[in-house]
Amino acid sequence: MEEMTTDTSTSPTLPLEAADIMRILPHRYPFLLVDRIIELEPGKRVVGIKQVTANEPQFTGHFPDRPIMPGVLMVEALAQTAGVAVMTLDEYRGKLGLFAGIDDCRFRRLVQPGDTLRLEVTVEKLRGMFGRVKAVASVDGEIAVEATLSIIIPRDQEMGGGSADA
Repeated sequence: MEEMTTDTSTSPTLPLEAADIMRILPHRYPFLLVDRIIELEPGKRVVGIKQVTANEPQFTGHFPDRPIMPGVLMVEALAQTAGVAVMTLDEYRGKLGLFAGIDDCRFRRLVQPGDTLRLEVTVEKLRGMFGRVKAVASVDGEIAVEATLSIIIPRDQEMGGGSADA
């Protein structure tokens, strides 16, 4: 795969696969919840893909007789997708994005192993260390979850140790 460009006037070479996403976000297995980025306008819009498979660790305890992807993990997948949109901008590269809020969240459809989640995020506001995005996850064109997510990028935080949510 080609190295990502640092010029924010053009998008990185798409699709971004898991290894590319891990260069942008600090998440690793089993908590990296975005498999591929298929569309990207840094700081504006991003579309990611999450393949939901039966061998994921949450399904051993989350209704093992009828596995259903936990809603909080769908929201986390959307936040990670949002992180790609923001953290590919030069001013935020290498920073740590964190959840600041979740508003107007609605779960509309069960997501089960075998489903493909399409994660669509549009940046509504990004100013300084604060941002807000509109996020929608769908399966076969049917909305599974939608929410408005707020993020903060602390000035003194760099990726490395610790955890991040966005």
